[in-house]
Amino acid sequence: MTDPELIVNQNIPSRAPDLVVVRRQAECWSVVQVSSKLAEWLGLGDLELTGRHLGELFADVSPGLDQLAEEVHSDGQSLNDISVHFLGEESRFLQVDVVPGGLSREAYQRQVLFYFRLPSLGQARQHEPVSRFGLIGSSPGMQEVFRKIRLYAATDASVVITGETGSGKELVARALHEQSLRHDHAFVAVNCSAISPELLESELFGHEKGAFTGALRSHKGRFERAHRGTIFLDEIGDMPEAAQVKLLRVLEEGCLERVGSERGLEVDVRVVGATNVPLERAVQQGRFRADLYHRLAVLRIHLPALRQRPEDLPLLVEHFLALFRRKYDRQVERLTSEAMALLQAYLWPGNVRELRNVLERVFIENGSEVIGARAFREWVRERQDFSPGDWGPEGLDGKTAPLSLPYTLGGDRLLLSHPQRLALADHGAVFSAARNRATRPVPLRVDEIRQAYHAAGENLSGAARLLGVHRATLYRHLDRLGLTRSDLSSP
Repeated sequence: MTDPELIVNQNIPSRAPDLVVVRRQAECWSVVQVSSKLAEWLGLGDLELTGRHLGELFADVSPGLDQLAEEVHSDGQSLNDISVHFLGEESRFLQVDVVPGGLSREAYQRQVLFYFRLPSLGQARQHEPVSRFGLIGSSPGMQEVFRKIRLYAATDASVVITGETGSGKELVARALHEQSLRHDHAFVAVNCSAISPELLESELFGHEKGAFTGALRSHKGRFERAHRGTIFLDEIGDMPEAAQVKLLRVLEEGCLERVGSERGLEVDVRVVGATNVPLERAVQQGRFRADLYHRLAVLRIHLPALRQRPEDLPLLVEHFLALFRRKYDRQVERLTSEAMALLQAYLWPGNVRELRNVLERVFIENGSEVIGARAFREWVRERQDFSPGDWGPEGLDGKTAPLSLPYTLGGDRLLLSHPQRLALADHGAVFSAARNRATRPVPLRVDEIRQAYHAAGENLSGAARLLGVHRATLYRHLDRLGLTRSDLSSP
């Protein structure tokens, strides 16, 4: 058999042949031709590309294009919506469909087509990177966050960062510090809700020896440690009133007094606060000083919840997989399309933090190079036992206290936007696809086939997709098990 040839194509509506062509030679894929549009977008310029190895030309791409080509060529199945990470100075992602292309006309060689989703040429050079300041996202909401970080970092004005728990507020605060003229000095983070009200004032502003029982020596507070740098006050809405009064003086006069001292100390500190509850409501309820609110909230940055930027989820998945590959020294390349669809059906009340924890869990438990939907079965079962109300604080009467929008899910009781997908996965009917099929074939059981058949509306092609196998493979299993459509229709 002649060696296969790979064609990498730009994805435009007509899928016209604007191509990168590579051919497999001596166990390597070598480049024959590169699309001018793709070359321009990737910044390859006038480099001589003919004859270059695909793995060498795209060395900083994950997963490797040569690996995807081999997988599609050997399995004969398409891979859809694969997130390809282009590393480098500006981390960028492209979505790609990898499709068997039949035989080439000239040499009757087998082809594989890569359909990349590129921005239009007019936007190619203005393309916003998806990774900035340790934050990941290409959604309009995240691009606005990036814009404000660049704009606000050059000032010393106070900033309030809003957003749900787990959305990355401390990352934004660190980015503001690192992009500012204060980056050579300390960044000090304090969680105001993690320190008792009795100790918070001393922890923030320090105390003198003998100021209270147990004060055996003078103590330098967090504000003094952050001198000429930035202090990040997380959960600032939980700050007790006495500390609020002192914070207001620091903001207005640049001066503080240690507990037990009558001498003022000058400090030069930029204050960045964060809250996952509306400060406006805390002001209305008398829990937060109105004058401090107006002095503190000069600038505002709001981090959108993960469910509000679903297009960022594949980017975050690839980012965390790359992180875990380095951490655990294991080659887990990607999630199957079924697994990605399962994650996109979930509303993520814990936001990016919850996503990271879930992925780390399945990364550790998974034994293959591709993570399928079945790897999430236990997590799915756990999540189905919860609703957003169960995650809220408990009131004194034992009832769940009301949560305030836009920082919580409010009255929504479902954590799943498409519960049927997770229910199917929970019964084991959604399997890993593509590479897992090629390397680890697993016999299908009658109950699994029947569950998938009913979930797909009694359509065998749909059932095959849910099971992660080709339709012909499903027919072979039906023949082996002696099953007919009527058998599958019965409960």
